[in-house]
Amino acid sequence: MEHREPSFTLGVEEEYLLVDAETLELVEVPEPLMKECLAHLGKSVSPEFLRCQIEVGTGVCDTVADARADLSNLRRTVKELCNGYGMTPIAASTHPFSMWQEQEFTDKERYRDLERDLAGVARRMLICGMHVHVGIEDDELRIQLMNQFRYFLPHLLALSTSSPFWEGRETGLHSYRLTVFDNLPRTGLPPSFTSFAEYQRAVQTIIDTKAIEDSTKIWWDLRPSARFPTLESRICDVMPKLDEALAIVALTQSLMKMLYTLQQQNKQWRHFDNFLIAENRWRAQRYGLQGGLIDFGTGKVSPPEEMLVELITLAEPHAKDLKCDDELGRLRNMLSNGTSSQRQVATYNNAIKVGESQDIALKKVVASLVSEFDADI
Repeated sequence: MEHREPSFTLGVEEEYLLVDAETLELVEVPEPLMKECLAHLGKSVSPEFLRCQIEVGTGVCDTVADARADLSNLRRTVKELCNGYGMTPIAASTHPFSMWQEQEFTDKERYRDLERDLAGVARRMLICGMHVHVGIEDDELRIQLMNQFRYFLPHLLALSTSSPFWEGRETGLHSYRLTVFDNLPRTGLPPSFTSFAEYQRAVQTIIDTKAIEDSTKIWWDLRPSARFPTLESRICDVMPKLDEALAIVALTQSLMKMLYTLQQQNKQWRHFDNFLIAENRWRAQRYGLQGGLIDFGTGKVSPPEEMLVELITLAEPHAKDLKCDDELGRLRNMLSNGTSSQRQVATYNNAIKVGESQDIALKKVVASLVSEFDADI
């Protein structure tokens, strides 16, 4: 069946943590600050589950360059407004030392419902992520591409990791965020569906039990958006550096275009069982970019260099079509610069080596996240 070519438009959502500019501890968003954010940014900003969080979202963007302009303005405006209250935002998926037990919920009906429904699981949700929407208007095509794109979710996670610390301790994981998030129901890799109708029937079965009111409470790593005609990647940690975030956005958009192009040639990416993809998901969660991922074709672990070169090679022709090849090319910098999680651990270890206390070392990590948030905006 022939499909109208998708628009491949973009929308990016990011969640930030707010810290005190001096102590670097988490602080709550005061009501006057949220009112100022809404006055300046309108629907592009909103409160999040916890009162120390704030969420931003771009409009519909035709290109990654458009997304850069939109997201840069959002980051810059939020930072400037926060600074007026002695606060500053960081774009990391966990705070290195603040405690979830000390955070308060946002007083919003949806969040009160979540707290009631999910109990203790919800109370630990001191985590942030980045979601990337890609415009795939045809319902059936959206499901077909979701089935194939699952393979690349661990690759996106490995490149985006920014949560190695939890409650003042290095966890040994590069994305501790997923350890917390995976305690929620209806998370993880999406199932494979044969059609959009099958997907709808599965979702409606859960809705009919009144367990959820709609599909916004299905939190898979990749899902058909409930609000927009998009395929929404939700696997990524939020990244401190805007350039790195946009490189991941470019990769996501380009891989979607690659899969669509294959389909137009009567081909498709090979389907692998979630059991196998989940193994790579764990490797990305545990090792980030440092451990490499399993190449299921060869049956061997691909070193990070090979994995990254393969990804760029697959995506590059489509990135050129989408005018985001410059952003895609910045992925190569990650081999030398490391991901955020690598840099955070290095900052901590360097401070400890020169005799700093654990508390000071952790604060240096937060200070580095503050600095990186400012770098590209």
